Amino acid sequence: MTSSLLLLLKGPMQSWGDESRYATRTTASTPSKSGIVGLIAAAQGRRRTDTIEDLAHLRLAVRVDQSGSLLRDYQTAQPWQRDPKASAKLITRYFLSDAAFVVAVEAEDRSLLEGFAEVLNDPVYPLFMGRRSCPVPPNLVLGIVDKPVVEALQGHQTWHATKNHMKTCGEQVTLPIYRDAQAGEVGVARQDVPVSYNPEHRKYGWREVVQTDYATLTNPLEPNELQADPFLEAVLNA
Repeated sequence: MTSSLLLLLKGPMQSWGDESRYATRTTASTPSKSGIVGLIAAAQGRRRTDTIEDLAHLRLAVRVDQSGSLLRDYQTAQPWQRDPKASAKLITRYFLSDAAFVVAVEAEDRSLLEGFAEVLNDPVYPLFMGRRSCPVPPNLVLGIVDKPVVEALQGHQTWHATKNHMKTCGEQVTLPIYRDAQAGEVGVARQDVPVSYNPEHRKYGWREVVQTDYATLTNPLEPNELQADPFLEAVLNA
């Protein structure tokens, strides 16, 4: 029987780089597969030089509960340990602010997912949402359901958006789901499948991501609390 482990990625900031180059560190609009695999590997206590091939083959889907806003931050970096007098370099980092995602990780072996849930609740190494400045929420693990990833996300009826965001939406919301493409499907290519986390030779493969499914949820706020603009809601949920 196919089962799915549900994870909540929500916080003030998160960043999922899959196209970062040199002094500009971008973020994708949804969590990357390398980021999710990295969470599980860190929780298990794997080192960056350890193999992660078994984790990279797991099927993944992401539900966007709140897309958040793009935040740009300027930081300086200096190799002070090697050269204390070296000039500092300006680095631009991008984050998603006030975003919320529900991630589903699928496996045929339910006990495998139960093991993931156990270590994610008691990790060997600290867990972050893409960067060390973005810790995971305390309720990271939402549970395991005996359904494939898309059905699991559609059946999860808790909407994890902030109350302020809920106020801007209608009585029902339609949340997009991004999933790994199946054989023969054509989607959007993302180079975020981890092959090696080794700092001396990081390597990532490609996958196709498809967005054809949605989850429809009821807004938990009372109708008199809503300030929805029907046109804006249609545009944002397109």
